[in-house]
Amino acid sequence: MSKTKPRTYTLTEDSTGKSWKLPVTSGTLGPDVIDVRKLYADTGCFTYDPGFTSTGSCESKITYIDGDEGVLLYRGYPIEQLAEKSDFMEVCYLLLRGELPTAEQKTRFEMDITYHTMVQEQMQMFLRGFRRDAHPMAVMCGMVGALSAFYHDSTDINNPRHRMVSSYRMIAKMPTIAALAYKYTIGQPYVYPKNTLNYAENFLHMLFSTPCEEYKIDPVLAKAMDIILILHADHEQNASTSTVRLAGSSGANPFACISAGIASLWGPAHGGANEAVLNMLAEIGDPKNTKKFVNKAKDKNDSFRLMGFGHRVYKNFDPRSRVMQKACHSVLKKLGGKNEPLLDIALELEQIALKDDYFISKKLYPNVDFYSGIIFKAMGIPTSMFTVLFAVARTVGWVSQWNEMIEDPSQKIGRPRQIYTGEAQRDYVAVGKRVSTPVKAKSKAKK
Repeated sequence: MSKTKPRTYTLTEDSTGKSWKLPVTSGTLGPDVIDVRKLYADTGCFTYDPGFTSTGSCESKITYIDGDEGVLLYRGYPIEQLAEKSDFMEVCYLLLRGELPTAEQKTRFEMDITYHTMVQEQMQMFLRGFRRDAHPMAVMCGMVGALSAFYHDSTDINNPRHRMVSSYRMIAKMPTIAALAYKYTIGQPYVYPKNTLNYAENFLHMLFSTPCEEYKIDPVLAKAMDIILILHADHEQNASTSTVRLAGSSGANPFACISAGIASLWGPAHGGANEAVLNMLAEIGDPKNTKKFVNKAKDKNDSFRLMGFGHRVYKNFDPRSRVMQKACHSVLKKLGGKNEPLLDIALELEQIALKDDYFISKKLYPNVDFYSGIIFKAMGIPTSMFTVLFAVARTVGWVSQWNEMIEDPSQKIGRPRQIYTGEAQRDYVAVGKRVSTPVKAKSKAKK
């Protein structure tokens, strides 16, 4: 194999004519990267990139996204293939271990996860410290963070065995904790996991069973839940994943890192998008109003925005939404078709968006959040639990990214720089000699 000459970018300072060469590196897929690690040492300057939208913070072998082409790969496998042919437990193994399991490995992994699903009984006492009307995500943050107190035998991040056990525990226990949070907020008794059920079935069982009546698991709904978990398992260096990595870079225990990720996911700009879809449908109110609200969305002078269309990363069709669309229609068909006003509105809106030239030209296709919100609503899952379900799915991605970061010798504690725009150095003035100064008006943030 012939070796190609290393590429560099040349940075030239206009005032002095000084130049610096910046090395360029490449990944397996995606754009090349300019390495600026020595930029500050060489030039005395550092880069400014709010939101880090043009900055790579790490190397990763887990997930790849091509937003222009609408591609999402888990360890090289297209998301569409995994959703159609695989199941969530197999995808968990893939993300954690890097390869699809053999039949024997899959059986062993499923057993290991299944027999870790119960939580320490004393955690129920911890749960009772929350107000009855606490948001389930607040409960999730606290309960997951508290796992380090109940399972301190697996918090040594330098021990590979500890890392794997804690990873298994979080994947296994997250649905149990989510169901505990839900049952607590609605005042129902807790339901214990069953070892005879698979991951998605067990989650539905813990959410909807009661001591009075066993929940009859519908295979169509269980399959839809499994697909939802697969589609949300990982999504590159998004806000919550970056939060997990940043917390982990300090050496924090894995349970604390995942709790930090849950807190980040709770933000409406991240994990709350599918809830925003339901709020939008409620605002539209009636299928007869759909066209009127579509016209409002087209009007630049109108503040109304359609939620669940387009995506910040995907400039083409979100590859997950095609799979979710199919699952959505199968769920609605199983549950009797259009039997709820909000679902009627959603289906009407979907048809308009897929045919309207305005949406097509701007590539405003229904995204994964549009369909997942509809599925959750149809299943009878309250909107307060939408982000919790997202957290259950994303846990495997978080622990996979956390493990990769711990094992990466090039990783350092996260320490972003800043541009300081405050007061220059000044001397302390005694309280009796101070003169009041008018409060400076804050400039409006750019949208």
